[in-house]
Amino acid sequence: MKNLSYCLLLIFLILGGNGFAQNKDAVLDHDTFPVFSKNVAEKRTINVWTPPEYGQSKDSLAVLYMPDGGIQEDFPHVANTVAELIRSKKIQPIILVGIENTQRRRDLTGFTAVESDKKIAPVVGGSEKFLAFIKDELIPHINKHYRTTKQKAIIGESAAGLFVVETFLNRPDIFDDYIAIDPSLWWNNHFLVKNAKELLVKLPETERKFWFAGSAAIDILPHTQELADILKSENLPHLKWNYSPEKNEKHNTIFRATKEKALIWTFGLNNVQ
Repeated sequence: MKNLSYCLLLIFLILGGNGFAQNKDAVLDHDTFPVFSKNVAEKRTINVWTPPEYGQSKDSLAVLYMPDGGIQEDFPHVANTVAELIRSKKIQPIILVGIENTQRRRDLTGFTAVESDKKIAPVVGGSEKFLAFIKDELIPHINKHYRTTKQKAIIGESAAGLFVVETFLNRPDIFDDYIAIDPSLWWNNHFLVKNAKELLVKLPETERKFWFAGSAAIDILPHTQELADILKSENLPHLKWNYSPEKNEKHNTIFRATKEKALIWTFGLNNVQ
């Protein structure tokens, strides 16, 4: 019983991730509006930050989508980093779209057959509906109300990182670029990693980019490393990927420690690898 309680606590902490901002970050000027979703049957709050370049030109920009995108979550610190990287000309100007959570563990987890996984929240396994909301409702809304290019990216950490990897492997057609920081790949007895080779056949024959990192967390690092080994052995011609093992980082520090290099690798003006 003691070991079970410890495991459940560990799961709670790891899936919790950085869903709520740990520091008081400046909140940059941004748009906030609701979007009602038929797919998840509720109103979702969306935060959108655009760089100064957007208001001073008629250019269209790539879009970076992020779960955990509330003002009390990760949106402020990611927006500040994106703004600084654009200002210092380390990345191209982009639009940041944050999706505020309602039931985080429901939306960011897929199906699981593991009983201990099911105990982390009243409802889990809603990632398919949440992705449908992003694909069929949110992306069209953003494209209608903002000047966007076809380039779309997604970033997430912990459970949101799990969602990013699941989307990359199951629906790689939705985004061009994927950033998964310390993804909770242990979910459902590390199903995604165990089936990665079979799932990778879904990759389209157009370029995709995938950047991911693993902290020293004992339930994450082995699985991110295994995924890197699989990608290396498969050597897919239309996939550019980078794995960053961060053995000196903890689960609650890795997002802030790695977000800058992840964004530069993905959006860098000088193709930093």
